[in-house]
Amino acid sequence: MSNPQRIDLHAHTTASDGTLTPTELVRRAAQEGLVGLAVTDHDTVDGVAEAMAVGARLGVEVIPGVEISLEYAGPKVEGRAGWMHLLVYHLSLDGPLANELRELQTWRATRNHRIIAKLCDLGLEMTLEEVAAASGGGQIGRPHFATVMLRKGYIETRQEAFDRYLAKGAPAYEDKRRLSPDDAISRARAEGAVPVLAHPYSLGLTGEDLRTHLAHWRDQGLCGLEVIYPDHGPELRDTFTTLAADLGLIATGGTDFHGGNKPHIALGRGIDGNVTVPATILSEIRARVS
Repeated sequence: MSNPQRIDLHAHTTASDGTLTPTELVRRAAQEGLVGLAVTDHDTVDGVAEAMAVGARLGVEVIPGVEISLEYAGPKVEGRAGWMHLLVYHLSLDGPLANELRELQTWRATRNHRIIAKLCDLGLEMTLEEVAAASGGGQIGRPHFATVMLRKGYIETRQEAFDRYLAKGAPAYEDKRRLSPDDAISRARAEGAVPVLAHPYSLGLTGEDLRTHLAHWRDQGLCGLEVIYPDHGPELRDTFTTLAADLGLIATGGTDFHGGNKPHIALGRGIDGNVTVPATILSEIRARVS
């Protein structure tokens, strides 16, 4: 019996905080034997067109997507307030939501200057040019500040950069400007795109609180739940699978691949092969495009 066709619906490039260019990412997907790949950079679609062109040549279906950071602060998860990210599939690259994200990127650029100033005040001298170089020309994010800090010997590990300086509440943290969950979901559906809640464990919600929130977002237009994810163990996957079925949501999956910024996660395979996403999910997503 042949192996089922596999896909990965959550992957990042140098357009945000991944270490592979869009071209390199799609080539990696082809090498891994994936038939489908969603490019879901943080708050930007800048790498999608390049990835789609390469995918057409290599026989990998590239789904235009994005991962949007939303205005949400739930109970603590892994020592910090819960967070919410929305994956949006089949997003128009020049539609209203993509243009709104470009405006948010402009605001983020001023945020980067403020982070630089705070780090320098703390004695960690660096320039925005150094951080931009670490980003590979893509959108600058906190992992790129960590890269420069590590290179300059200010820290011993990347995690230390977040724990001491860059995490929410730390002395060099600057918040992002974000859309609300209801706004992002309704905007995505208004354009016919397919919004899916990324890594639902990160909400910090359980039991009826989780079900109530998901039902509300479903009523706003949420289409799916990222069930298959590297940090979701068997018990969480069972919980999220049941919730997706009960609420009429698509059960999707992805690795959250970032290349060298998360070296323990392999594209299409997750951590030690704990992520396998069947290609049959693609038809379920297409059926929600309107």
